[in-house]
Amino acid sequence: MLKTSTFKKGTVTFSDTGKGRVVVLLHGFLGSHQIWENTIQSLSKYFRVIAIDLPGHGSTDCFGYVQTSELIAKCIKSVMDHLRLKKYVLIGHSMGGYAALAFADMYPDNLRGLCLFHSTAYADSDEKKRDRTRSIKVVKANHKIYTTEVIKNLFATKNIKYLKEEIAFSKKIAKTVSKQSIIASLEGMKDRPNRDIILGMAHYPIMMVIGELDNVLPPGQLLEQSELIKDKHVLYLEHDGHMGFLESPRVCNAALKKFIRVCFK
Repeated sequence: MLKTSTFKKGTVTFSDTGKGRVVVLLHGFLGSHQIWENTIQSLSKYFRVIAIDLPGHGSTDCFGYVQTSELIAKCIKSVMDHLRLKKYVLIGHSMGGYAALAFADMYPDNLRGLCLFHSTAYADSDEKKRDRTRSIKVVKANHKIYTTEVIKNLFATKNIKYLKEEIAFSKKIAKTVSKQSIIASLEGMKDRPNRDIILGMAHYPIMMVIGELDNVLPPGQLLEQSELIKDKHVLYLEHDGHMGFLESPRVCNAALKKFIRVCFK
C-alpha cells in the first residue's frame, strides 16, 4: 500500500506492507521502492516492510542541489516518526546503504539491525570522486544515455543475457529520475565521509551482501570491512554483481529473512 508523508515542505512516498516487526528497505541510486518488489513480496509474509522512495527518486521530491547521506537519513527518520515506529532493521542497497550508515550515526537507538546490500562504509576515493564529477558532466549532456549505461553496469556481465527482464525493469525505474535529482545524488555520494567506525561500534547485528562479480564495489574491500563487525553476517554471492536481489532473489530473500529474525531475537 502506497502512503505519503511530509519532509522539508515536500512529499515523501513509501509502501507499507505486512504486519509485525519492522524492516525498512532503502533502494540504491536510480532506484525506487518498486525495485524491491520481489523482496517486499517475500519478507512481508513475516514482517512489516516499509520501502521508501528516497529523495529525488520514485515519487519523492528532490531536496536541493546536493542530497547528502545525512539529508536522506533525516528523510527516512521523518517517515518512521510519521508512522510512530521506534525500532527497526534498515536494509540499504548501494546509495541506500550510505544513507543507512548516516542514519546509524545519527539515530543509533532506533536500530535493531543494519544490512549493507552491495554497499560500503568507506568514503569515495579521490579517483571515484573524479569519476562522479565526470558523470555529472555526462548527465548534463544527456542523462537518458547515462542512466542506461549505469544500469547495465550494475549487473554481472555474464548475467546480462539471462536477465533481460530485470535489466529492462531497472532501466524503466531509472528513467523516471530527473536530471536535477541524478546530479544532486552524485554530489551527495561524492561528499560522504568514512563511516567504517560504525561497523566496529554497533551493538546490533550487521549484515553485508557482497557480489563476487560486482563492477561497482571490489568484493575484497567489502570482505575486509566485514572483519570490523562484532556481530557479523555475510552473504557472499559468487555469481552476482551489484544487484543480488534481482540476480539471485531466492537466495537473498532467504538470507534476509534469517538475518532479520536474528536482529529481533
